[in-house]
Amino acid sequence: MKQPILVIMAAGIGSRFGGLKQLAPVGLNGEPILMFSLYDAISAGFHKVIFIIKYEIEADFKAAISDRVKDHIETLYAFQELDRLPAGYNVPPDRVKPWGTGHAVLCAKELLNGPYAVINADDYYGRDAFRVMYEQLNGQLNDTAGNYSMVGYQIENTLTENGHVTRGVCQSTDGFLTAIDERLRIEKHGDKIEYTENDGKSWQEIPAGTLVSMNFWGFTEHFTQALEKGFPTFLDQTLIENPLKGEFLLPRIVNKEIVSGTARVQVLDSHDKWYGVTYKEDLPAVVKAIQTMQQNGLYPETLFP
Repeated sequence: MKQPILVIMAAGIGSRFGGLKQLAPVGLNGEPILMFSLYDAISAGFHKVIFIIKYEIEADFKAAISDRVKDHIETLYAFQELDRLPAGYNVPPDRVKPWGTGHAVLCAKELLNGPYAVINADDYYGRDAFRVMYEQLNGQLNDTAGNYSMVGYQIENTLTENGHVTRGVCQSTDGFLTAIDERLRIEKHGDKIEYTENDGKSWQEIPAGTLVSMNFWGFTEHFTQALEKGFPTFLDQTLIENPLKGEFLLPRIVNKEIVSGTARVQVLDSHDKWYGVTYKEDLPAVVKAIQTMQQNGLYPETLFP
């Protein structure tokens, strides 16, 4: 029987953070952000989760996460590795960077037999985000067309004080995305939010209130087919132009589908504040915010007794 599936991308190497940030402790009992997302997802109605990880962290990840939640939600695993490539393609010498979020989801394709939500392991999205996404997907159990959804956040609620971030900057009309542009370097400069595309030689302002994607997506099986079709095309270009760092990114893939008319994306609004640990310096503020929510009763002191 089909049901909404939660897909959690947890294979990133955390180069800017400087370690395995998926498991960085933030809760009163040392729980990582991921545990709070699972608590919110289960509360919203999700009964199945697919963790996308790397083989090298499997034992630590299972001990820290799935062994603690397996009695509360069905847990499955997919593995994102550099050599998970279509026939005829090879990993470039010296490539260590993962192939990106689109490749991560593609690595789980055999397990995706219904509508699914996709999130990052190291982002805190807020309880309401999981509620609205579950309701959306639960109404699409037999939908195989390109009807997607995305939880949108106001950009000022998604920034760090400790460096630059990447965000999918969105345009929408009547509640549907019309375009999404991946901005790879966004920073706060005083009261302004600005981005650069030429290593800081010039900056352009992004107004407060601008809608951005935090990789909280809702997809039908149509998207999995789009990934399979698009990945070889991406590789053909990237292996020539940027073989060591090119990434197959979800916002860019979605935007291509919007432009081509093969998909539409409904925006599910969230006014919650996003929390994440892009950099080590972000961790104290995230710990304080999460633990305050526990102390105020938004979460129990022990998430999964």
